[in-house]
Amino acid sequence: MKIHLLAVGTKMPDWVTKGFKEYAHRLPARCSLHIKEIPAEKRAKNSNIKGIKVKEAEKLKAAIPGNCRIVALDVSGQIWSTEKLATRLQDWMMSGQDIALLVGGPDGLTQELLQLANERWSLSKLTFPHPLVRVILAEQLYRAYTITENHPYHRAG
Repeated sequence: MKIHLLAVGTKMPDWVTKGFKEYAHRLPARCSLHIKEIPAEKRAKNSNIKGIKVKEAEKLKAAIPGNCRIVALDVSGQIWSTEKLATRLQDWMMSGQDIALLVGGPDGLTQELLQLANERWSLSKLTFPHPLVRVILAEQLYRAYTITENHPYHRAG
């Protein structure tokens, strides 16, 4: 199974790229994590935010590989414990489908993308900067994987 993290935003700080790669590298080939950065639309003081979201959504939608289960990262989604994520990860792996995790730009995802999603997941009731979300996702996916393998990483934390 491949997990495709499709995230709006490019040119991340070095610590984000290193953090993401560290955890993505730890995952085995049978549960690999890959990122595809989607260029954000330019925003200005009087930007048409609705129009910007639509353009970003079109790019995200076009980047979703075929036959993927779509999981939208959204503030209105379900909050999962790490153990629940491990269960979801096992279910995803057994389904035979790849996974597309969608992370919108600063203004979030459009209703169309949220409706297209098979699931909606919220990382927290807290608001995180988008670069940090990439690292959190990679680490939590790795942690969930270690739970499925009874690896001591989760318990050592």
